[in-house]
Amino acid sequence: MKRLRTILLFSALAIMTALAVGCSDGTTDSDTGADTGTDTDAEVTEEFVFANSGAYKPFSFDQGGEIVGFDVDIANEIAERIGRTPVMNSPVPFDTLIQGLKAGKYDALVASHGITAEREEQVDFTRPYYRSGPQIFVQTGTTDINGPDDLDGRKVGVLKASTYLDLAATLTDEGNLVTYDSDVVALQDLTTGRVDAVITDKLVGLVARNESGLEIEAVGDVLMADEMGIAVQEGDSELLAEINQALEDMIADGTYEEISLRWFDENILGE
Repeated sequence: MKRLRTILLFSALAIMTALAVGCSDGTTDSDTGADTGTDTDAEVTEEFVFANSGAYKPFSFDQGGEIVGFDVDIANEIAERIGRTPVMNSPVPFDTLIQGLKAGKYDALVASHGITAEREEQVDFTRPYYRSGPQIFVQTGTTDINGPDDLDGRKVGVLKASTYLDLAATLTDEGNLVTYDSDVVALQDLTTGRVDAVITDKLVGLVARNESGLEIEAVGDVLMADEMGIAVQEGDSELLAEINQALEDMIADGTYEEISLRWFDENILGE
């Protein structure tokens, strides 16, 4: 009986020794298949934070509680191509977007900003990602406004802090300018007679007429050619180069045209 106890004791010691050696030979819980509760394969992706007004249909607008549009699709595609996770801040009043970018709230503004010398003093712009121009819209049936020369002394609706506001100020006196946070609201006011004309992007006005059934019409030609750019913080050359490359690749492989046709009946790049 003593002999049996001795054998069992030595067997137990041998097993304990083997286990101790196994734990000290460089193996880990992951080597043995144990679940430590930590996902070491999880990939942390840098964010691409962008902003827009959310009030510029069809570029960015609310649809069932979600901001969608051409600008949103372009931004999401850029994020994927530069290897970042898209994070949208919207809606943001258009006239505060550049200040928010300068304050570091966003990485970029994908918000249909016209590239101007004044804005280039505050931010850096990518290559143009679409081209359009300001158009005069009037209520259907209007006969006394046929072009810019007819706006003198008339009430003109225009978006706050837009390049079109400066343009409108040269066509009628300041007291006749009515500014808006949304071009769509301005065009709706046009149908009620609150304003005599609205100056907005040609594409925005045509889409509002065609999709919303507004009784409005364009008069004359576009007032000037606009090139729209994506804005990044001044000096952020690395991100600027990445976005430009993404845009070039999207144009080359047909993705840009696909997004454009999704929202318009044409390729709005204008090249």
